Amino acid sequence: MRKQLLIAFLSLGMVSLFADICYEGMRSVIGSYMEFLELPVIFAGLVGVAEFVGYLARFASGLIAAALRSARVYWGLIYVGYLTNFTVPLLALTSRWDVVLLLIFIERIGKGLRSPVRDVVLAEVSEGIGKGKGFGIHELLDQVGAFIGPIFVAWALFSTSSYSYAYSLLAIPATISIVFLTLAFLNYPQVKAVSSTSRQGSMSRGLLLYLSSTSLILLGFIHWSILAYHFRVEGILPDYQIALAYSIAMVADAVVAVPIGMFYDKVGIKSLLFTPLTALLISAVFAVQNTLTLVLTAVLWGITMSVYETIMRAALADIVEPANRAFAYGIFNLVTGVSWMLGSLVVAYLYGISRYLVIGFVVLTELVALAFLLLTTRSYERLKS
Repeated sequence: MRKQLLIAFLSLGMVSLFADICYEGMRSVIGSYMEFLELPVIFAGLVGVAEFVGYLARFASGLIAAALRSARVYWGLIYVGYLTNFTVPLLALTSRWDVVLLLIFIERIGKGLRSPVRDVVLAEVSEGIGKGKGFGIHELLDQVGAFIGPIFVAWALFSTSSYSYAYSLLAIPATISIVFLTLAFLNYPQVKAVSSTSRQGSMSRGLLLYLSSTSLILLGFIHWSILAYHFRVEGILPDYQIALAYSIAMVADAVVAVPIGMFYDKVGIKSLLFTPLTALLISAVFAVQNTLTLVLTAVLWGITMSVYETIMRAALADIVEPANRAFAYGIFNLVTGVSWMLGSLVVAYLYGISRYLVIGFVVLTELVALAFLLLTTRSYERLKS
């Protein structure tokens, strides 16, 4: 059984790696592809709407899985979610703006449907090595795919200057991801959460505190697009160095994923307490502009993102009962996604008035988040004792 769990765990990691090659490859050039189709900039903005719809799909997925409580439903949602990656190579077959947008929306909805239930399965198959370490390894593989995807597409465009050719090649990683998904399913067809006898459907005080603290962290977590805008409008970095700075952030994300996961397995939810501080320090880039600050900003951004993708998800599996995990992951993804979107809108508005208002907003938000995290930690420790 232990061997089957390990195969299922590693297979899910490879699923994410190849799925991210497909998705991040598309994402890296979707804006320029829309310009190539001579579409107005508003269409590029609609991609953000697709992201929001994807978060709504995560909530719906959690509700469906919690209500039906069937391993077939769990794996069905995961399969449907990953099969929507084939909308990416289908972009090669059309130049109609409405079809392009439809395919993008379907892909985001698919990611939303698979994410909560996939995280439930991932939490179960990684129990033997530790949930923190398990989510950390998964995030590392995810980031490897996110790094390879844009390079793969860049090579295709450099070789042929054809978006159709580049998108069609992404059918390869999409297919490989389904092969690994099938391997994961064959080794772990049953999901323990569906057979759990624990009470379901309740929102405990600990979960409410956790959702409040994590959503506040995301509310004050400055989106990279705003940082990139700041770098360019202030003439701090040329375009290619902005891309390089983002690469530094992604490398930092990947490098710390496993260590912080192991740190979580050792000290528990206390490992999250440094996260509001890393998110807070990012705002210093609006006041101090030198090379060291820019590099540290990229590193801190990558670390904060890695925490969100690893130990925030791992901790949720420990806070709630197995029967409630799908519902909890759906709520978590919706709340944090909406919070980050609203925070980005507030930061963008304040940025137009004063950079120091941005700093004040981020500092205040993250300090409140830290206070909520302390309450969450105490509540969780009392529950365990």
